[in-house]
Amino acid sequence: MNIFRNLIGRVWQDPNAAEVVKIPDGQLFLVRPGNIRTSRECIYNDCMATIRRFPSVEHNFQLVITKVYEDGDQELLQDEDETDEEKVFLIGEELEFRTGETDGEPNFVWRDLNGDVDELFEFVASGTNAPTRAFFETCMYRAMYERKYKRTAEGVADNALAEFIWQPPAPKTAPRRKVSKKAEVLTSQEAIEIQDEPEKVEKTPAPKSQSHVQKEDSFLSQMDTLLEKEVELYFWNVTAESFDHAGVVTSKLVVQRNANYAYWLIASNDRGILLAHRISSDMNHKFSQRMQSLTWNNLGDDGAQTSWLIRCATFEDYDQFNEVFTKCLWESLYQTPWGKIKPEEQNYILSANQDVEMKDVSDEEDDEDEVASELDPDEESSDEDDYAEEEEDTPTSLPGDRNSQLTVGYKGDRSYVVRGNNIGVFNHTSDHNVKYYATIGNLATPSGKSFKPKHVMLHEQDTKMVLQNPQDPNSLYSMDIERGKIVEEWKVHDDITVDHIAPDNKFAPTTREQTLVGVSHNALFRIDPRVSGNKLVDSQYKQYTSKNKFSGVTTTAAGKLAIASEKGDIRLFDSIGKIAKTALPPLGDPILGIDVTANGRYIIATTKTYLLLIDTLIGEGKYAGQLGFDRSFPATAKPQPRRLQLNNQHVMYMGEISFTPARFNQGEGQEENAIVTSSGQYVIAWDFAKVKKGKLDQYEIKKYEDHVVQDSFKFGDDKEIIVALNNNVLAVNKKNLKKPTRQSLGPSLTSASHSNIVNSPY
Repeated sequence: MNIFRNLIGRVWQDPNAAEVVKIPDGQLFLVRPGNIRTSRECIYNDCMATIRRFPSVEHNFQLVITKVYEDGDQELLQDEDETDEEKVFLIGEELEFRTGETDGEPNFVWRDLNGDVDELFEFVASGTNAPTRAFFETCMYRAMYERKYKRTAEGVADNALAEFIWQPPAPKTAPRRKVSKKAEVLTSQEAIEIQDEPEKVEKTPAPKSQSHVQKEDSFLSQMDTLLEKEVELYFWNVTAESFDHAGVVTSKLVVQRNANYAYWLIASNDRGILLAHRISSDMNHKFSQRMQSLTWNNLGDDGAQTSWLIRCATFEDYDQFNEVFTKCLWESLYQTPWGKIKPEEQNYILSANQDVEMKDVSDEEDDEDEVASELDPDEESSDEDDYAEEEEDTPTSLPGDRNSQLTVGYKGDRSYVVRGNNIGVFNHTSDHNVKYYATIGNLATPSGKSFKPKHVMLHEQDTKMVLQNPQDPNSLYSMDIERGKIVEEWKVHDDITVDHIAPDNKFAPTTREQTLVGVSHNALFRIDPRVSGNKLVDSQYKQYTSKNKFSGVTTTAAGKLAIASEKGDIRLFDSIGKIAKTALPPLGDPILGIDVTANGRYIIATTKTYLLLIDTLIGEGKYAGQLGFDRSFPATAKPQPRRLQLNNQHVMYMGEISFTPARFNQGEGQEENAIVTSSGQYVIAWDFAKVKKGKLDQYEIKKYEDHVVQDSFKFGDDKEIIVALNNNVLAVNKKNLKKPTRQSLGPSLTSASHSNIVNSPY
């Protein structure tokens, strides 16, 4: 570094020199080490790197990567609204700047602070000589020095800059059973860096009573240990909004004897048990391969949520913990020994906790959409986009009844909300709101028997509505919407119930298609209201002998079908009356709803605490490139299910999670780019393009004062969401959903202290 002292000194002494140093030729890459596919994406094929002073802010510098155009290219882009010509990074220690080589060429690497924690930017300085590289590196360290100490780096000795030279994490050693150092708190995102702070003396907790020790001994005497590892334990501090370190502990996965598949996660130290949590889906568990950690929630007897994290010492420990925990959870849900399912099914279930990017994902479309949304003046976020009906236009509330269902129209710019044995009709207005129009009241069968529909579906270009009567599961009822009256009863079959229905194909409601799809607990069939007698079409009927407990059905634009069950499995059909082309084994949780993209590529299934996303594209074998609706997956290459779930910290503020059936936005000729669902008082949406790139936790939320019954995108629109609350109906623009924060999610909570949580009995 000394050989550059004079040159650097001249640059640093000149406050008018905006640019400190520049490397004119290079390439910029985005690196995702945790992804198997597209782990290194070229952002700029030809660019330059510059260190420049931050305008008007002393002692701050920027690293600027600017795209370089060939002659004539710049002129071609002058008329374009969407350009991305440079990326700017404020230089600081948090970038974790480092140097290295790529294929023999020097490179500079730093963290992408706006992406996942393991995402890095890499500038390959093609053709740059060693002195220039060293000069650039030294300037980066000087910029970090000035930002940290708020004084000039002029005359600073080289050894004073050594603290800014990034060092790879030290190899992990076996965790200590007694911890004298308290780790720095962990940020709220999944990917976390942990550093030691100066040693702090912690108060020794009071010894446990003899009765308490006997209680712990009695509890442990009922358990058989399946796995035991030493791990770091953290708990979420609500006040600090971070994970606090609770020490190095012994964590066990145990099974309770003389109980049906009862498994527990236990953490203890030399003072006894710190926690013992029953393994279940309500834990909202989340594994992170990058952090070698498991995060989960626990609902206490007092109804208070807590969030916990354990971090394994080695990847081998993490891998074992992941596998054994997954087996325990599956057996507790499915009440069946793990060894009874096939190896390929075991691999499918285990893969749900692995992070792998989906195939054939384009980043460019996502980036263009983000830029377009920022430039679109009509899409500016405003609280005024939330519409509550004016009082005089609101239908009179009926005692004892609340809104229970929402269905959004295909043709008439209307939405329909079921409330008891009435249906409210709401217009979609030109200013992107909804307005009460009318009530279709006193629903009753043609014979005059009143009922409250359990499910409704629009039919024949929104001129009819098909209703399911819970008192008569063997029939469907057809309502003439214009007349506001049920005009027909369709008896489907004397012995076969109609538990769920779906249109013949995804866009059939926009046509005069008369037939529809029906599902019982163990059968799939076509319903044709035009045939005489029972409406079930015998030639298009498939029944299973086992009790499959089918819980939902959905169709693609081509009429292919996906059926889910309460057991958690999913079957894919190319047509009715044939056996399933693909049968995906259950993860164990009941599936409450299912939807599919129009082209059949992606399926979203809803469970109580997470959404399950499945790519149906066959990636290898004889039928590679086809979908699981048309061909069976190879036994050794089933798709990888991906769990979309809320961060454990957010669940603490939101309370118990219970998702409503998730839906893609839909429209003819429109690609799906969003997923919407709700839980409690919250509307929740995922950016589907980001999800396909592996960013599973980048969702947005809006809270309402009332319970959200159901929500769905307006047909043909990927921005306007129609929301039915218990006693209201409104529209919200997707841009009004925000990244969740403690303030936006819930009331102020009191965080228990270290001693109150960690040293309390389980």
